[in-house]
Amino acid sequence: MEGNKHEKEEKRETNTENVYIEEMGQTKDQNLTETLETNYMPYAMSVILSRAIPEIDGFKPSHRKLLYTMYKMGLLTSSRTKSANVVGQTMRLNPHGDSAIYETMVRLSKGNESLLMPFIDSKGNFGKAYSRDMAYAASRYTEVKLSEVCEYVFEDIDKNTVDFVDNYDSTTKEPILLPIAFPNILANPNLGIAVGMASNICSFNLRELCTATVELIKNPEYDVANSLIAPDFSTGGQILLDKNAMKKIYETGRGSFKVRAVYNYDNKNNCIDITEIPPTTTIEAIVDKIVECVKTGKLKEISDVRDETDLGGLKLTIDLKRGIDHTKLIKKLFKLTPLEDSFSCNFNVLVGTEPKVLGVPEIIKYWLTFRRECVKRSLKFDLEKKSIKLNLLKGLEKILLDIDKAIKVVRKTANDADVVPNLMQAFELDKAQAEFVAEIKLRNLNREYILKKTQEIDSLEKEINWVKESLGSDKAIGEIIIKKLEEIAKKYGKERKTSFIICEDLEEQQEQEEVPSYPVHIFVTKEGYIKKITMQSLRMSSEQKLKPGDKIVADIATTNNSELLIFTNFAQVYKLKCNDLDDTRASTFGEFLPAKLLMDENELPLFVIVTLDYSGDLIVAFKNGKFARVALECYKTANNRKKLIKAYNSDSTPVFMMQIRENINLVVTSAQKKILAFNTSLLHTKVTKDTQGVLVMKLKKEDKLVKVKTEEQAHLKNISEYMVTNIPRAGILKEASQLSMNL
Repeated sequence: MEGNKHEKEEKRETNTENVYIEEMGQTKDQNLTETLETNYMPYAMSVILSRAIPEIDGFKPSHRKLLYTMYKMGLLTSSRTKSANVVGQTMRLNPHGDSAIYETMVRLSKGNESLLMPFIDSKGNFGKAYSRDMAYAASRYTEVKLSEVCEYVFEDIDKNTVDFVDNYDSTTKEPILLPIAFPNILANPNLGIAVGMASNICSFNLRELCTATVELIKNPEYDVANSLIAPDFSTGGQILLDKNAMKKIYETGRGSFKVRAVYNYDNKNNCIDITEIPPTTTIEAIVDKIVECVKTGKLKEISDVRDETDLGGLKLTIDLKRGIDHTKLIKKLFKLTPLEDSFSCNFNVLVGTEPKVLGVPEIIKYWLTFRRECVKRSLKFDLEKKSIKLNLLKGLEKILLDIDKAIKVVRKTANDADVVPNLMQAFELDKAQAEFVAEIKLRNLNREYILKKTQEIDSLEKEINWVKESLGSDKAIGEIIIKKLEEIAKKYGKERKTSFIICEDLEEQQEQEEVPSYPVHIFVTKEGYIKKITMQSLRMSSEQKLKPGDKIVADIATTNNSELLIFTNFAQVYKLKCNDLDDTRASTFGEFLPAKLLMDENELPLFVIVTLDYSGDLIVAFKNGKFARVALECYKTANNRKKLIKAYNSDSTPVFMMQIRENINLVVTSAQKKILAFNTSLLHTKVTKDTQGVLVMKLKKEDKLVKVKTEEQAHLKNISEYMVTNIPRAGILKEASQLSMNL
């Protein structure tokens, strides 16, 4: 037992890393795990709960603090004020610095166009969400106020609808959540990166969202996809709608969909005008990518590209060369540039203090739970106020029977402190009623005033009964929420900005790119480097630059529109289009194939086969003397797969590969210098890639096949001496000096 105890302690000591902390001039070591738990975990939790992940009201703390400050400043109903004033006031709630607060304000503003439903009505330069370089002006130059829609963000906030907490220095209060009357969590996009988790929520059209929410209130099993067909973005664009993929996003809260730019072709000026782009990119990123593609020769159809964005909105103009088909070019642009991009969804929301990845119906239902609680708290607040008022009016009603008596009681009371007790006794009032009567002005102690006031009793009683009934009925609460949602949809609902194309109805654009065809040389080295060199560049300099110890193992003359089949030592083949390789020079090392093709660890290329149409057969020779003949078409795939397994039989190591379109003579050499020549007609074509083939050369136990050459490469003086008409055969042993063949 004692020995086991020591072993465990030693193991624990060896597996524990220590950090060294300097304290009071002395250095001591501290357990790393304890340090992480003590220092790092609180930070991580703070980032998740108080900074990066949005809560069910659709806001992060920074948004909430800013908007609430503006609300308290009266900027919902007043005119605009300088942004710097708001930033300064917000620092009472958010002590993270003025620049961070102003950046938050910029994103929430109408001028920046980040949000589908902006909360800040702005004046001045607030930059643009679709531009990387269009910087916003300083806070001292711009002006802001709350947008009109914020009346539904702060509605009833003073009726105890949400909880309030102390600010960071306990000098004021701030709301934990805002009692927003529509599901803002889905009405505006929200991106956040926390520690170990992130959130990326796309926006939906407000009118469609309100409709879906209303239907979910009426029927919890309602399919929201009937109302929310697709997301909607402030930058517009066009969604390629895959209904199955979108359904998965709605159900799980995860997934992605593609958004492409909207363009117009100007026939008069022979140019393409881009007017809307995906929300995930910027106009500068698109221009940079187009310029890069033009320089590398991938977009030779373009003569110029320029940003013509002005006060009228986004506009990117692409000038075409004469005679270019703009429909084919736009397909290439969608493929090669961010004009078509993917939006990755991760609907991670804070529910209470717990981050959850939720589907769209779940998010709406959680919001409805929150909203119902807000409505109930508002009704309870109203009930309390109305009940107090009703009680006071009923007390006033009692003195209506004898106003003179009330005046007499007050007049004959000697001490001020006894007025209320005497009224309570004279008219059987409670203390609150007596206080109310005692505070009435002398001029109002007349029958007309009292009758007018007491006429409210009936309406108040009806209102109180309605409030009580509503509080006890989920259906009534739902009707209140529905009425408000319909009001918001009618008042602030707008047409969709983002259109969509249903993928099933979209004509598949499988048309092959027009890849320019020109002669090139492919060089492959032993260490796995590959170069594509044009004939012109090769004529200028043919001396290949290689790493020390490396050498050229393949020199293939082909064209730029061919395809490479790269066979590796793991019996796998990688497919690479020749035009995917950059044109380079002999003075460079080239590209490292294992990295470019994402090969497995320790995987290296062995042979490279070049083809245009996958015609002919592949001849594979193995060390064990067997040959396989496989139809090259077996390596052709309809879905452009980049990697195929079981590319050849792995029982023996391949020593030779070659594509043939007609039968040829091959010369085989073994390690013991035995030679055999045969015609490939003796090999039957197979359709299984990893066929073990047939035995061609019989080998002794210690012998192996080492080399295969064509008749032209072998340079045998008399090939007929070695030619066989049937296989397998042992081969003929000859002295190396008698052969001109390079062994």
